[in-house]
Amino acid sequence: MKKLRVGMIGGGGPQNFFGGVHRRALHLDGTRELVAGALRRTKESSLAAAVELGITGYGDYMELVNSGEELDYIVITTTNDAHFAPAKACLEKGIPVLCEKPVTLTVKEAVELAGIVKKKKVPFILAHTYTGHPMMMLAREMVINGEIGEVRKIESWYNQGWLADNIEKSGAKQAEWRVDPERAGLSCCGGDIGTHAHMAARWVTGLETVRVSARLNTFVKGRKLDDDFNAICEMNNGATALITATQIAIGYKNDNGFKIYGTKGSLEWAQERSGCLTVKFGREDKVYWIGAGYDYFPASIKPYLRLPAGHFEDFLEALANLHLTMEFTVRKAKGEKNIPKAYPHPSAGDGLAGMKFIAAAVKSSGEKGAWVKIPG
Repeated sequence: MKKLRVGMIGGGGPQNFFGGVHRRALHLDGTRELVAGALRRTKESSLAAAVELGITGYGDYMELVNSGEELDYIVITTTNDAHFAPAKACLEKGIPVLCEKPVTLTVKEAVELAGIVKKKKVPFILAHTYTGHPMMMLAREMVINGEIGEVRKIESWYNQGWLADNIEKSGAKQAEWRVDPERAGLSCCGGDIGTHAHMAARWVTGLETVRVSARLNTFVKGRKLDDDFNAICEMNNGATALITATQIAIGYKNDNGFKIYGTKGSLEWAQERSGCLTVKFGREDKVYWIGAGYDYFPASIKPYLRLPAGHFEDFLEALANLHLTMEFTVRKAKGEKNIPKAYPHPSAGDGLAGMKFIAAAVKSSGEKGAWVKIPG
């Protein structure tokens, strides 16, 4: 099997986190390889970063997109303000895109990008990492197939503590851009990790948020954006969703998870204990463990499992599964045989829904928690 050729935009800086993890994830299966990139904001630094990685370098993303490189897809790992333009350029050239979240800086940009994806039918995957975890995928299958009945209530959260102090003032690059409205957008905490909690609430259940009452807090003095995010939502079936996120919870690292309560049962999953999914039916609980070969995984998920039980697949493997979905999509389009069906991981439309949610939450918070309708 010939390896897919992958390009990357962004992700080449010495303090860049997601560029490194995407490079590890895309190489995990041995069927994809990074061959080219426009990795930094200046031409000189971008070319130097490419030399360090041993790939073909370009001075900026337009040089990469217009280079004539035979690329099967491009990964975008820039800051939020630099998602839209590169993604648009790729899509208009017909190059599939795997883009970090949130999808864009503004709702307006998200509307345009989703429109291009729909019109041109170019593959686009939004990198909400945890949706690639097989146990989160299994939770989605169980809920959508009615195993816990109709959803009544959702609790979805993401707790971190790394921004409990003003670390951006000491030169922490990952903090600097996240608290800057010019680069992060309307919301720091909400846009950065609240979007993960919102994605879990809607992607796992198949429901949509129709209105929100929110309160965003900025606890660390001097910040222009929120470091704490709290929202109560009405879903389109009448269910209630509590979506919370914080970056000032000292001692918490990546406490991301959800509980979903239905008319027949409930289920829960937590990213820091990601190997199991618990489903509760009242008199008994069932615990499902990750592991290739277990027959309770449906055919749609089995191609995404790599290891037997007891060998946990987690963050890098989940991210690699998003690359695997892109790989299955690309190979199928090429006419290759015996390619598994790609799982429906988040795309541009999901990103647009997330941007509308954040914008409505910011508006609601500015109006002291007033209910704000989320446009369809």
